[in-house]
Amino acid sequence: MVLAKRPAETEGTLRSWLLQGLQTDRKQIEHGPHVKHPWWRVMCLTGVDYFSTLGYQPGIAALAAGLLSPLATLSLVALTLLGALPVYRRVAEESPHGQGSIAMLEKLAPQWWGKFFVLALLGFAATDFVITMTLSAADATAHILENPFVPDFLAGQRVIVTLVLLALLGGVFLMGFSEAIGLAVLLVFAYLALNAVVISTALVHVLGAPQVVVDWEHALSTDFSSPLAMVGLSLLVMPKLALGLSGFETGVAVMPVVKGDIPQRIKSTQRMLTVAALIMSVFLIFSSFVTTVLIPHREFEEGGKAAGRALAYLAHQYLGDWFGTAYDVSTIAILWFAGASAMAGLINLVPRYLPRYGMAPEWTGAVRPLVLVFSVIGFAITIIFDADVDAQGGAYATGVLVLMLSAAVAVTLSARAKGQRTAMVGFGLITAVLAYTLVDNVIERPDGVKIASFFIAAIIVTSLISRATRSTELRVTEVHLDGLAEKFLNEASGDIHLIANEPHQRDQNEYHDKLREQWTNHRLRSAEPVMFVEVSVPDASEFETELHVKGEERYGHKILTIDSSAVPNSLAALLLHLRDRTGRAPHIYFHWTEGNPVVAMLRYLVFGGGDVPPLTREVLRKAEPDLERRPHVHVG
Repeated sequence: MVLAKRPAETEGTLRSWLLQGLQTDRKQIEHGPHVKHPWWRVMCLTGVDYFSTLGYQPGIAALAAGLLSPLATLSLVALTLLGALPVYRRVAEESPHGQGSIAMLEKLAPQWWGKFFVLALLGFAATDFVITMTLSAADATAHILENPFVPDFLAGQRVIVTLVLLALLGGVFLMGFSEAIGLAVLLVFAYLALNAVVISTALVHVLGAPQVVVDWEHALSTDFSSPLAMVGLSLLVMPKLALGLSGFETGVAVMPVVKGDIPQRIKSTQRMLTVAALIMSVFLIFSSFVTTVLIPHREFEEGGKAAGRALAYLAHQYLGDWFGTAYDVSTIAILWFAGASAMAGLINLVPRYLPRYGMAPEWTGAVRPLVLVFSVIGFAITIIFDADVDAQGGAYATGVLVLMLSAAVAVTLSARAKGQRTAMVGFGLITAVLAYTLVDNVIERPDGVKIASFFIAAIIVTSLISRATRSTELRVTEVHLDGLAEKFLNEASGDIHLIANEPHQRDQNEYHDKLREQWTNHRLRSAEPVMFVEVSVPDASEFETELHVKGEERYGHKILTIDSSAVPNSLAALLLHLRDRTGRAPHIYFHWTEGNPVVAMLRYLVFGGGDVPPLTREVLRKAEPDLERRPHVHVG
């Protein structure tokens, strides 16, 4: 039997609009939106984040590596194609519903430890995705304000402009998910086409003036003693280029949006990740080369014309201000919409975890309230960091690298569990490289960990508050009776009487004493047929569960046994199920428990037990407002 959830109240135009498409069924959430899209369209949605890094990646590489920028970029490309790509192809295969590496690691940690571990990873994911929104919008603002055709009155208004861009981004998602994907396709195709024109033009200038390459090679040989030293230093500075690794976790998170059944979805997502990585790798290699040999290094520094906009500098330099402005508009648009990839990741990832843990309200199953919440968070971060791109870069890179490292660890352990020794060694090496990259980044920019810690603390605190406030919900999705339990129910005549028993020795004396107690305290007649019901709690950290009720006969007594995450909620669900099956409100009998009520409540929240009688009645009261239809709870 399925216990139907009471539908959320949606009276009022605004409320019904906000909760349109509300999903409370966990299976429905796993399968994602009803409207699916071809992989290449979904690639554009995740690509607005990934591809948009071309707007600032060459400049970051030039500042971090100087003349070695092309070599450092090659190292980043190698890590992308030989590290991140194989890892996330494996993650896509093992988490086709978009849970990502977080779900793979969740299985390794038991009970509450696993939940808190997932909350910590979600904190880093939130850091990655939210900072993607704010950093990209801030960089789009920088491109707007640096364009020669922009009015003077906007000068110095970067916070205001960034807030407007974030508001517009949220507005797109409030209209609908399909509209966001359609806009992403248009922006990605236009942006990549313009970048191809700029880089091709720059390469033509390099071929026409080969002296710039000779000068670059001469400077390299002057500054560095050997090719080995160049490679070594390139590897050392490569972690500073980690922003160019964004997009993989988001690509897995939006898997439920990809068209096809599960096998088709996996193949399409793997194709999507591969194509995006190859496209980006080609653009990164050539962009780092042309910007290094054609742009004076002083222009990359703060206040320089190429600071944060190296390719835009080349567009204006070689193709004129009108084409350069068109390129700026395209860059601004994709940087602005890069937050769409992050927003898509958040609204697909959050409903898969927090509501399942009981650590978020039911309305988080709807898209629009989540969009509003994350937009407000984005506004706050923009104001706090004064819309400064550099100030947010450390947190962004930290979030990206932690998620990638967790994915590498997850697939390494998965390969080990399946006895795939070669794959385990390969993924282990990738894990080591990503661990080095993360540690180096944290040492270089510790502010990223501080910001991530704030997100983690906020998620844990709000999650625990939500769990406490939702603890007396029914929390049972379905009730199934085995054959013997069905037989007990069919043999019952008249009212059904259940005696709640906390299983201890489960010997003859325990059941006889419990039965005698009910005869004495509740005046239950000895001829009245009764059944014992026993609930065990193997994992109290779970929130929603299916009840599998098993029948058992011991010492002439009929016993119903249940494994569940919470005793009161399971008893309430069983009583409602029996009422619906028989048409009569059943009776359940308890004895008062001793102890401090505050301690009992904490035991209930953490261990699923506590003061069971009043909690069972409270769950029933909330689940069934009609007193005439509510099962009877007796305590003596």
